[in-house]
Amino acid sequence: MTRKRGKKPLFEPGCVPAPGGLLDWRDGQHFDRWQDRPCALCEQPTPMRSHFGEPVHKACAQDWIAANPTEARLGRFASDIQPKRRRDDNHA
Repeated sequence: MTRKRGKKPLFEPGCVPAPGGLLDWRDGQHFDRWQDRPCALCEQPTPMRSHFGEPVHKACAQDWIAANPTEARLGRFASDIQPKRRRDDNHA
């Protein structure tokens, strides 16, 4: 019998920013337009969701990463995967 650790992400997370860095949550899946839920960190209502569906303000998640740099490397909160740049986008 295999046992899974944690929940599977709703969509694939990218890199965890360095402590004090900013999360890049551009994907619309981070926003629940139907329901505000209590933030997992400050308990105030938020429409924002992590990659795992956890309700959390982006600023709260960034503060948590800064306060918990070792644990943050496990990927509780991460930025979105950035699309690869095309090589022919040189405008010079």
